[in-house]
Amino acid sequence: MSADRPKVVITGRVPQPAVDVLTEHADVWMNTDDQMSRAELLTAVAGADAILSLLTASVDAELLHAAGPQLRVVSNVAVGYNNIDVPACKAAGVIATNTPGVLTDATADIAMALVLMATRGLGASERAVRSGTPWKWGMFEFLGAGIQGSRLGIIGMGQIGVALARRAKAHGMTIAYANRSDADSNIVAELGAVRVSIDELLRTSDVVSLHCPYGPQTHHLIDADALANMKPTAFLINTARGPVVDEAALVTALKSGRIAGAGLDVYEREPELAAGLIDLENVVLLPHVGSATIETRTAMATLAARNAVAVLNGQPAITPIT
Repeated sequence: MSADRPKVVITGRVPQPAVDVLTEHADVWMNTDDQMSRAELLTAVAGADAILSLLTASVDAELLHAAGPQLRVVSNVAVGYNNIDVPACKAAGVIATNTPGVLTDATADIAMALVLMATRGLGASERAVRSGTPWKWGMFEFLGAGIQGSRLGIIGMGQIGVALARRAKAHGMTIAYANRSDADSNIVAELGAVRVSIDELLRTSDVVSLHCPYGPQTHHLIDADALANMKPTAFLINTARGPVVDEAALVTALKSGRIAGAGLDVYEREPELAAGLIDLENVVLLPHVGSATIETRTAMATLAARNAVAVLNGQPAITPIT
């Protein structure tokens, strides 16, 4: 490490183009050990001027203190930032950033895939073939639910919610949404979308898809009461953050037939699953792959690197968390 160059610590492996952006301006240390302990990470960040954090790293007051008073920026390689204690960063004078925009299409694609997989029961169908279970074509074999003419309810009509709505409309679905404010009037006109309360959305939608940020106000937004408000023929899709859903309550609802099914890419205590979830045939389970394309992950990491470089060079962050 050079005494006259800032130090950047990356909490996990990222694509090389992002590392190249950083090495032009700083000395870089990257964690390449997926099993690195919290104690080891606290030691590694000591003296860092910038931290590139993956969502698996908890950036709290303890980590900020371990880095030291010279720390200027925490650049999250994700659009969600529930792993970052933003008030603690502000108190320490550290700028926190995220990566909005670059993962919109990739995540919307996965959300739409989960809609199709859950409603058609494709996960169970694929498992039947792979298991070697004897099967044959039949009028009543592997039946699912069609989505044409059904209502998609989107909770959180941000960029990803809008991108999913466009995909769903192309599949013949109608769109309702619940949001803190009205969506752009041009987008509403394009999609024919209607804004409703969360209660009405849950009560009337055939598919409910979550795209809201995670925080105290959205913790267990979908709990036992919310699930009881849904149609018994409805499906729940979550590509937002796991703790938005009370996972234990979801297991109960899926087991009892309170709702028809679910498609999940995120979990309450990743990578741990709620007891009984993995045994259910009416849920599709993906390992948090919403942004998992080569192009998207590279763009995310590169934007995070550019955010860090901007702050280190005395310039405003490109995408600060406000």
